[in-house]
Amino acid sequence: ALQDNQARLKQYEWIENMVVSKNGDEKSQKQYRCYYGADGALQKVLIDSSQDEGRERRGLRGRIIAHKKEEMTEYMQRAADLIKRYIPPQSAKIQAAWDAGNVAVKPGGSAKTVELEIQSYLLPGDSLDLNLDMGKPEVTGLQVSSYLDNPKDAVTLAVTFGKLQDGTNYPKQTLLTTKKKDLTIQVQNSGYRKMGS
Repeated sequence: ALQDNQARLKQYEWIENMVVSKNGDEKSQKQYRCYYGADGALQKVLIDSSQDEGRERRGLRGRIIAHKKEEMTEYMQRAADLIKRYIPPQSAKIQAAWDAGNVAVKPGGSAKTVELEIQSYLLPGDSLDLNLDMGKPEVTGLQVSSYLDNPKDAVTLAVTFGKLQDGTNYPKQTLLTTKKKDLTIQVQNSGYRKMGS
């Protein structure tokens, strides 16, 4: 079901709105046109961008600020790259975790829903929790608890899924939080339409 849904999603293009905040203050907002290329890789084209630049500083202080911005951008990219390895969940990795005894199945909020708790899905000690509607079957929610360099550099992710008219599931809202840098990245996807229409 995950593989079929992902294949259907690749027929669409959509708009991604990304807001980056640090210590609760919005630092940047970007909007992208997203689609899957002929090679199957996700493509993002920047449509609009606004950043909290403040005034440019010169001298040593300006170089320090520029270095910190560069460091923060690199850190955010590493966190985003890590999360891409969890979404969409890979059926082969889920099967490997199941075979290793790292999957617990728990009842969900209704009779047709279950929660899969997958330990050590990608990294030792991480977790991937999937909320599933077994009547469909489809993923309705996803939570990740992982880390970058070590478990103290915690990264969490929560994804809420929406449904398109043809029944295709898509990540409607994503919230990424990094504990070490007190960063949040919120992504909302909307405006889905079939490619070429």
